[in-house]
Amino acid sequence: MASSRLAAIKPIGASPSRESNVAERVVLMCASALFAGLTSKECWEIASCASARKFARDELLFMQGQPVRSLVLLQSGSVKLTQLSSNGNEVILWMNGEGDAVGGHVENPGCNHTCSARAMEQCRTLTWEYSKLQSLLTEHPQIRENINQILASRLEELQERFREVATEKVAKRLALTLLRLLKHVGKASFEGVQVSLSREELAQMVGTTLFTISRILSKWSDEGLVVPRREAVVVRDAERLKQVGDVEF
Repeated sequence: MASSRLAAIKPIGASPSRESNVAERVVLMCASALFAGLTSKECWEIASCASARKFARDELLFMQGQPVRSLVLLQSGSVKLTQLSSNGNEVILWMNGEGDAVGGHVENPGCNHTCSARAMEQCRTLTWEYSKLQSLLTEHPQIRENINQILASRLEELQERFREVATEKVAKRLALTLLRLLKHVGKASFEGVQVSLSREELAQMVGTTLFTISRILSKWSDEGLVVPRREAVVVRDAERLKQVGDVEF
């Protein structure tokens, strides 16, 4: 059904390779919260003016304090958004995965990024330069509404995490963090669903020590809930993980 709708809006005279590239973009965009409510034809027009770019593992998409120059949509891969404290310590704010918008500040042309975005693996992205983005927002006001909704959802998540730090035990906070990460950046494997974050990074997100994270994951591994890796955690039983957290570590 989706392919037949796309076929009906292909531009006449476009080369097969370009049609294929744009069609791939449209499928992703139609499933993304950034373009919710837009038609396939509108997504095709918007996709046609996007620039494609690849980022290597550990490469910065943008840095905290830099001027906002574009809006980025992840085609594949995952990105972590971090902020530096006054003493130079890095804190992970959240993770973005396939179909997520990275860098959603669109209202003020003079604003700077409040965090940094770094590729956790090789990433493919679509980008819209700020000048083009402003005309798209004028032509398609639904995009602005979608961006505002995305930012509101992220703020709500940060509020939930703040409350959890203040009220929940460490094991419960880790379980809730892993469950969120499964939704955003989880990747299916033969053992379960993998979250590619190190124990140090999980400790940052949960607000605890590396030692505590290692001890909890070791216990969960013995119970069959997870499989700890060097720079990842494979969740084997998400339903049981939802019930974790009543035991103090």
